[in-house]
Amino acid sequence: MDTSTAADTARILNEALPYLQRYNGETIVIKYGGNAMTDERLQRLFAQNIVMMKQVGIHPIVVHGGGPQIGAMLDRLSIQSEFIDGMRVTDAATMEVVEMVLGGLVNKQIVSLLSQAGGKAVGLTGRDSGLIEAKPLTLPNKPEANLGHVGEVVRINTDVLSTLRDSNTIPVIAPVGADKNGSPYNINADLVASSVAIALRARRLLLLTNTRGILDKNDALLTGLTPDDVNGYINDGTIAGGMLPKVQCALDAVHAGVGSAQIIDGRVEHAVLLELFTDQGVGTLIRK
Repeated sequence: MDTSTAADTARILNEALPYLQRYNGETIVIKYGGNAMTDERLQRLFAQNIVMMKQVGIHPIVVHGGGPQIGAMLDRLSIQSEFIDGMRVTDAATMEVVEMVLGGLVNKQIVSLLSQAGGKAVGLTGRDSGLIEAKPLTLPNKPEANLGHVGEVVRINTDVLSTLRDSNTIPVIAPVGADKNGSPYNINADLVASSVAIALRARRLLLLTNTRGILDKNDALLTGLTPDDVNGYINDGTIAGGMLPKVQCALDAVHAGVGSAQIIDGRVEHAVLLELFTDQGVGTLIRK
């Protein structure tokens, strides 16, 4: 490292100091998905970012998705999928694949990456120690539709996560829950991340995605939004389609007391650190 590079590094670290102090001891929930999960370089950088957060006294909790991986495995096993309003109908056979892919493949890969980066991580599904109590999801516009083992969160067992936090361990959560009878449910990862952030009174919720954030009708990035701003953009059609459920998870978290929610571009290297430790950030920030 030459002198100029070393000076730049020192300057950057010094500029990050107020942010490091602000988030010391705070819980930050990160939904990990999109390209950040499939690009090998982004995978390594994400793991390093999470381990760095833990190293400087922040408590990250990672909730991951895995839709493309589930779809690929179902194709390999020649299991056909039916969709209702974009939701995969999950019968018993499909649920077995979901648990295998999310809890056995994707989850363990993330834990391994964090370990390679020097962190201490533990992989969980919502069925472990009753972490996520779930119930069947009902579509408001189609209450008669049977989605099978597609669920929504009833309750988060915070004791499990608090124990891991206090033991200097990074929890990595696969979005699978169970009802009181032990039946498993596949739950949207954004919803699980939002529910975990609310239950733990997290300082921030970060939702990684494959877009720059919320865009206006001219494709310009919108940020620094209040819930009223967001509702206005929903009403005028600016926020629509696949972005709506993600935005609703962010709004739910902010309304419930989470300090802020960010929809950030997971395709950007070091996206998590840029969002936490710089003024510019890399996505849309929503807060009261």
